[in-house]
Amino acid sequence: MAVQEARQGPETGAHDGGCTCGDCPHGAREGHRRAVAAFLSKRDEFAAGQGLPAAVAHSVSASRQWVSEELTQSAELVAERGRAEGEAWLARLWLRTACTVWAAVVTLLLAQSLTAIGAGWSTARTAGLLAALVVAGALTAASWFHRARGGALAPVIGEDNRLSTSRAIAAAWVLLVAYAVLVLVGRLAAASDSRERDALIAGLDLARGAGVVTVLAVVCAIAVLVRRVVGLRVLGQRLQKVRAHRPRAADLLTDDSGRGAFADIQYVVISAVAVVFAAVRLARRPDQLPDLPWGLAVVVLVSAATYLAGKYAEGGRPVILSVVRSREAGDLDAPIRTGDDIEIRGAGFVPPGAQAADRLSRMVVRIGAVHVHVPLVPVAGGFSNPTDAVLTVPVPADVEPGRVDVQVVTAAGVETNRYAIDVTD
Repeated sequence: MAVQEARQGPETGAHDGGCTCGDCPHGAREGHRRAVAAFLSKRDEFAAGQGLPAAVAHSVSASRQWVSEELTQSAELVAERGRAEGEAWLARLWLRTACTVWAAVVTLLLAQSLTAIGAGWSTARTAGLLAALVVAGALTAASWFHRARGGALAPVIGEDNRLSTSRAIAAAWVLLVAYAVLVLVGRLAAASDSRERDALIAGLDLARGAGVVTVLAVVCAIAVLVRRVVGLRVLGQRLQKVRAHRPRAADLLTDDSGRGAFADIQYVVISAVAVVFAAVRLARRPDQLPDLPWGLAVVVLVSAATYLAGKYAEGGRPVILSVVRSREAGDLDAPIRTGDDIEIRGAGFVPPGAQAADRLSRMVVRIGAVHVHVPLVPVAGGFSNPTDAVLTVPVPADVEPGRVDVQVVTAAGVETNRYAIDVTD
């Protein structure tokens, strides 16, 4: 349907149902959608061999270069509209996060009211509601001050503009412990009996909350350590990172390419179960920190260690394994000459999350002293060149005959190893 809309007439006027001006949230979203539709239409048209001008249709290399340039320009427009849509989405997110926080407060009030039927309203219920109001007010204020960066979610958005699993888990435990302490503070302020005050102060003893305190310390340390590990691996060219247009909830469970990641999934699931258990324990015994059993605490720690090990294991530097002359059916076997196509075989040429055309068009192959942009070759539903394991580029006439080095520069800016080839006259 989007492709059909792209083939229709001119766009409608500004700020109506088809606004694409980009200076309002609806316009940015609509502009990005139409740019994507136009790009898909153009890619499929070129893949079917249509739309080529007569001046380049007679030459395979010229037509390939022309198609690649046209798709690159269209992809750059898609990327620009995507960034605008992502910024508009982040600007709207702060209000959504604030509404979600206050909806949770209302839900807590309803739950307390229902459970108070027959048992009666207690000081613990009042303290829990007041603590929720304090936390919700703080999160709302944070959402306002960071409204351009996603509101309350700004601290858990990584440098690559994706939701960070480690930061989200740490934030969940921080909020739970802060809420539990505020509940104890509210009860302590309302307590009139000295023995009750002593019991509430004793509820903060480390012996009672050792499990939850240990888990809190570990998950916070994991969040800081993962940021350091990822940063060092990127700087050392052992990990390729490309920036996303906007964060998504699926980032908590997937890798940068959008595939489900076992390390992330198990960390989120186990941590969520432990947080729910701790919250129930707090509801049942609001006079002390949630006493997380050591068995469950150890399970969370093992899950955190698995997640950290997964961060150390992911990624890797792209590598060239071989370079051969590209040969079509009927061609004679021959050495590599200027003007020939070469096929570069290896691994890791396309970084995770860089499958979009605007990222693929940024790939460069250095042949000697000449930089050759990798041409985009469209096929139905995608591109046959470049791929993660194979690149095909022409050897330009500016390459001097003799032994030259070939090196690939990926969209993330990471360089592969050098591979020597012989170019003849």
